[in-house]
This record gives sequence, C-alpha cells and structure tokens, in this order.
Amino acid sequence: MSTDTQQAQQAEQAQQVEQVRQAGEEWIRWHEERTARVSAPYGPLSLTGTHWLSDHPEGRIPAVPGQWREDGDELVLTAAPEDGLTVDGEPFTGEVRLTADRGAIEASRVAHGERRLVALNREGLWAVRDFDPDSAARKSFRAIEATSYDARWALTGTFRPYGTTRSVRVENADGVERGLGLGGEIAFEVDGTEHTLQVAVERDGSLWAVFADATSGRSSYRFRFLRPAAPAEDGSVTVDLNRAVLPPCAFADHFICPFPPPGNTLPVAVEAGERNRIDN
Repeated sequence: MSTDTQQAQQAEQAQQVEQVRQAGEEWIRWHEERTARVSAPYGPLSLTGTHWLSDHPEGRIPAVPGQWREDGDELVLTAAPEDGLTVDGEPFTGEVRLTADRGAIEASRVAHGERRLVALNREGLWAVRDFDPDSAARKSFRAIEATSYDARWALTGTFRPYGTTRSVRVENADGVERGLGLGGEIAFEVDGTEHTLQVAVERDGSLWAVFADATSGRSSYRFRFLRPAAPAEDGSVTVDLNRAVLPPCAFADHFICPFPPPGNTLPVAVEAGERNRIDN
C-alpha cells in the first residue's frame, strides 16, 4: 500500500471519528433541550387530567371551574364570577364558544390562575385538559433516562409511501381504540437484517412512528416515538434511533397516546434513545 493511500485512509478515518464526535455533542444538546421541554411549566408533566364531556353530561367537571357542553364543532363554556376563569387573558363571566386548542398550552384561551384549561377534540368527542405547573408529577421529576449516543443506531433508511393514507384502529393508553393514520413505511437494516416501521406523514413532510422493540416493558418504556425528518426526493431518510423518545403518557397518565400498530414491534433490542422517566 502506497504512502498516499495510507494517508488518504487515515484522513478518512479521522473524518469519520470527528463526525461521530460532533454527532455525540449534538445528541447531548438535543437531550438537554428535550429534558427542558418536558419539565417546562406547561410540558407534559403538568397535565393533571383529561376530562371527556361524555363522562359529565351535566357539564360539571370535578375540580374544573365553569360549566362545559359540546355543541357540534364547538365547545361552550359558561362561567360565573366565583369560577375565577379568564378567557384571552381577561376575567370572564357569561358564555363563550370555543374551538379545539391547537397551539402552545400556555397560549390556550381559558385559564384558572396558572392552570390552563385546553379544549380537545378527538374523533368528534370533546374533552377538557387541565395543565397545572404545580402538578405532583412535575415536582417529582428528576431526569429522562437515556442511552448515550451510539453511531450504530444512526441508520440510513428508505421511505416507501402508500398510495393513499391508511387508517388502522389501535388501542390508546386510556384503553380506547382510535384511528391512526399511516402514510407509508420506512425500511432500514440492523446488523444486515431489514426491518420496517409504518409511519404517519406530518403536514411538514416529516415522519412519525410509534414502535416497540425487544427492550419495551423491560429496560425501556412499553413503547416509544420516533420522528425522522422529511425524506429526500429519492426516498432516503435518516432513521436515528438515538432520538427515540418517550411518549407523553410516560410523563402523565392522562395522555391518550396510541400504541404501536401491527408490525411496528421490532424483534431487536434497540439500546438507544430515551428509556424511562426518573423521579426523585
């Protein structure tokens, strides 16, 4: 082997080492930012209840001020002065018609002190979510257990879109089956064996997978989410399992996260990404 060839190989190896180092540093920043978002005042730890109006036909939700009723594609809130509610930042009495909140929790229209009361609609059913920065879960939270970055789990995959979006019924964390829209699948190899995950396609073109693996319910939470960036024009996509995240229901029992659809349980142990919530 010539000296030039050896030097070229050494330079390539050094470049690969540097790329892994940089990816590890980026992962550390990502993990720190993710922990900050989870533990923020209106992060998932602050959810103290998801109250379905079908369970409260009289419109009175225990521990939630006001009277709530559904009216087609709107939610109607009636409040008295003693309820202490604000709407759009102003003290509110009377009646207001609400649509589903889709923005940041802290920007929700209805509040009770520091609490945010969020209008939610799923498959035509209305609920009120109660986010409280003073929640017990937020007070007890210490960290997200996660495996340090490992280049082995940063994989190149291929996105295979379906002709049309498919909807499958899957159980949710609250025990109710709901529809899960799937727009295609990603294929990737682990140790020379191909695996696939069905994914939803978000409005911005990014992907979302709900998956389990051989660690689920053992050394990691029972299932996790993965959010790959939008595929390239040729369908190539980065499947970075180092960025597998815990679903919101790992932080508060009141989320209605979907379980993995059929075929989205990998037979391999994905020793990467977020694993569990750690409390004090």
